[in-house]
Amino acid sequence: MASEELQRASELLRDAAEAADDPEIEERIYDQSDQLADAAAADRGPDHGQLARHENAFREIIDAANEEAAELVEAALGHVKEYRSGVEGV
Repeated sequence: MASEELQRASELLRDAAEAADDPEIEERIYDQSDQLADAAAADRGPDHGQLARHENAFREIIDAANEEAAELVEAALGHVKEYRSGVEGV
């Protein structure tokens, strides 16, 4: 099921937040994790625009986070991209 990709991304982000050594980065990662968990549980998943915003946020976090957290966010990004490949539209 496609929502499993979003759920897995959310789980990876939880791990990334725990690995983050900056409280601001940790909060940003948790926020993204919560949003993806909500999207995975929703009847209708996010559209391309919402997913693009997540991807941009992930890239910003990757640039600012320590290596361990950045690797986990990168893995989460892969799951979001996989989910997005199945989204109709643009």
